Amino acid sequence: MRAWAEEYAKKNGWVLNPDKKVLDTVIRGLVRNRRKFGEQYCPCRLRSGDREKDKAIICPCIYHEDEIAKDGHCHCQLYFRKDTAEKAIGEEE
Repeated sequence: MRAWAEEYAKKNGWVLNPDKKVLDTVIRGLVRNRRKFGEQYCPCRLRSGDREKDKAIICPCIYHEDEIAKDGHCHCQLYFRKDTAEKAIGEEE
């Protein structure tokens, strides 16, 4: 799952969350949802149970591009714009 997420981020000019703890939590959530529900539903969004409605929250969800453009990262904090990730790293130091 991590390799898939890294490739998707790279393809879009983004990076994964530089905070390893948060990144690991999100990746585990995606894996858990895939095993439990058959799809990699965003772990930060609630499933309705309606497969058709829930298609919108299969990672990468329909919201992620707008969130990254607006906030610098998606709601789950999996994908980050590079500038936002660099700021986050700078704040940790």
